[in-house]
Amino acid sequence: MEKQSTILASLFLMLSIILGAFGAHALKAILTVDLLQTFEVGVRYQSFLALSTLVLALHTDRFTFPIKRILQAMLIGLFLFSFSIYGIVALKHAGLSVGILGPITPIGGAISIISWCVFIFRLLKY
Repeated sequence: MEKQSTILASLFLMLSIILGAFGAHALKAILTVDLLQTFEVGVRYQSFLALSTLVLALHTDRFTFPIKRILQAMLIGLFLFSFSIYGIVALKHAGLSVGILGPITPIGGAISIISWCVFIFRLLKY
């Protein structure tokens, strides 16, 4: 087990449940349908990425290659992707410019995809 990644993935998973409930109840009344759907995309991907990272972190002893850096990249990608979406929703709701958050979302997504590609490559190699 990789303790730090297990803790962070668990926290992100718990937070996705909290944010999902918050979106379904509190934000439903104040956001437009488009902004609420965007928020829900962030929550959904946060859930998927946190759960899958948690599973890998709990089973690091099953891999014949080091996985710590891959897990860290997965968590960084999760954070950048989902939390930039939450920021974009908040800024748009406030009528403000998205600014730098716009490019951060695809960067987070790319980091997530690349970390999974590295993981798959390592599985095939070892």
